[in-house]
Amino acid sequence: MKKLFEKVIDLIVWCWNNPVMKYIFFGGCATLVNLGSYYVIRLVTDIDINVANTISVCIAILFAYFTNSRFVFESKAETFKEKFSEFVKFISARLLTMVVEVGGVWLMVDFLHMNDYLCKFLIQFIVLALNYVFSKFLIFTKK
Repeated sequence: MKKLFEKVIDLIVWCWNNPVMKYIFFGGCATLVNLGSYYVIRLVTDIDINVANTISVCIAILFAYFTNSRFVFESKAETFKEKFSEFVKFISARLLTMVVEVGGVWLMVDFLHMNDYLCKFLIQFIVLALNYVFSKFLIFTKK
């Protein structure tokens, strides 16, 4: 039992020290925030699907900025100007992928007549990959 516990601890440490694994973990958390807030908004309100989707994406974007800048990419920005620039680039990239997400869900629901929850889930894989590329190579670049 002790060996199993040590292996689990080693795996956790390896994941924490691996930037891709950290991104997948916190990206998964952001996806849960996105999907969870979408579900709650749709459950308790009569808001249009696209409005609910946009609100849930905005909530997830804010969550993702703080987790990515602090834990995943360990931002080296020190001054307000550097942090603000990083934030603007992050928000800009996420707004682009929000268009991909909202547009993708809209297209799949309206034209393919798929379930909106399934569409929202499926599009997350494309969005996750795009967000990683933008964050890694355009936003949280080492100085």
